[in-house]
Amino acid sequence: MIVDILTRGGKKDLLIPYFDFRRLLSAEQETELFREIAKLRYDVYCAECRYLDEKEYQDGLETDHFEKRSIHVAAQNPDGLVVGTVRLVLASGNEEFPFEEHCSVYPHFAFPPREQSEEVSRLIVRRSFRRRPGDSLQGVSKEFQEKGTAEDIAPQTKTITGRNRRSSSPLIMLGMYREMYRYSRQNGIRYWYAAMEKGLAQLVGRMGFHFTPVGPETDYYGPVATYVADLRELEVSVGNTNKFVLAWFQDEHISDWLFITTLIKFVLGKAVKR
Repeated sequence: MIVDILTRGGKKDLLIPYFDFRRLLSAEQETELFREIAKLRYDVYCAECRYLDEKEYQDGLETDHFEKRSIHVAAQNPDGLVVGTVRLVLASGNEEFPFEEHCSVYPHFAFPPREQSEEVSRLIVRRSFRRRPGDSLQGVSKEFQEKGTAEDIAPQTKTITGRNRRSSSPLIMLGMYREMYRYSRQNGIRYWYAAMEKGLAQLVGRMGFHFTPVGPETDYYGPVATYVADLRELEVSVGNTNKFVLAWFQDEHISDWLFITTLIKFVLGKAVKR
């Protein structure tokens, strides 16, 4: 009853009510939304961070040869502005994943079935939506980087009090992860690869999403290594740390009891940290 009222019968999201998340299939590359995604990637990777040479992207759009076999996710604010993006690169025959072009794996690593694997790639949040000093490129606040845990992810308190807490949770990133997870679950995908820095792996681990390093660090615009996550193990891990987040990820019914107990744990956790 409480959840139904607060969500207006399911029309409003309990965790991320202020952003919309859209999936874009590779066949939709010519759409305006994909151009906005590619423009944001250019703004971050080329203009802001100088990871890529601006001269190689004269049209101001950062794209590569993996786009045609990728699923893109866009996070949009109420005005339709793309504020974050990520992609899943799909397996295609014997074609390489992005990490295989730049990173290596340990000799003993046993690759999971290729047809059940994807790579998480190009995960960023627009600079103007990294609102606190020290926020990561993925929109993770400095506060969450230093002491955040999966138990800090809770429904927005504005739904109850009318006054919103200033959340340190990486909500835009969480929403994009959920869209990737939904696609993977619907299409029989079990494993995610990612080439990332150790710090980012630790951050997503704080959210309950544990990636295992399967290769040594390589200098690719900083020290990165190949990681892999088993989504079945991820479900268990998230369920053990935050049942609300797992139910939210899996589009399950969120009971009033789960909603209330999650908020209580959040409030008590904040009190202990003080």
